[in-house]
Amino acid sequence: MGFAYSLVIFDLDGTLVDSLSDIAEAVNRTLAGRGLPAVPESAVRSWLGDGSTALIRTAFAHVGGNIDIQPVMPEFMRHYQDCLLRDLRLYPGVIDTLEALKQKNVTLAICSNKPEQFIRPLLEALKIDACFSAILGGNSLAESKPSGLPLRYLAEKFAVPVSRCLMVGDSSADLHAAENAGMPAALVSYGYTRDMDLKSVSARVVDDIREILSPA
Repeated sequence: MGFAYSLVIFDLDGTLVDSLSDIAEAVNRTLAGRGLPAVPESAVRSWLGDGSTALIRTAFAHVGGNIDIQPVMPEFMRHYQDCLLRDLRLYPGVIDTLEALKQKNVTLAICSNKPEQFIRPLLEALKIDACFSAILGGNSLAESKPSGLPLRYLAEKFAVPVSRCLMVGDSSADLHAAENAGMPAALVSYGYTRDMDLKSVSARVVDDIREILSPA
């Protein structure tokens, strides 16, 4: 049986790449710059998925920092850049999955809420940049996940019906983006799922990303 999808759209952090340590370090450097205490990686993990501004707003609220977030964002972006390639790793099975999909002539894309300017350097450092025909970050379009706009944009870009596209992610933002776009979705269980109950979601849930290569 052939693969059911012509376009597979991947989330990045928590789906393909374990970047928690680097993001947490950037958050803590930002907090330290304002004289505020560090937060544990476990807390940062539970805040990921909704983009950088939401992450920093939550971090400052967590430590009691009553502050206008917008002036802080350039500081965070500098720390984010400095920490981007500090302790990166691909999850098990990612290379196998990307190579298998390319062999099936499936078009691959990235749709992340990470700022776009940080995505390509990360993919290049991990030597997987050539796999992807398009990259969208959280600031690429007028709306980001959980809006369905980025997924619809990619489907239209490659002239693929949404029913023949698959969104692969790890968070409620990924799931809701797929639902809002009318697109099938698969969620990895090992990522930054926050408080989402994976047993009750309508999407397929996999423990190993290689499972998406097989029929549900």
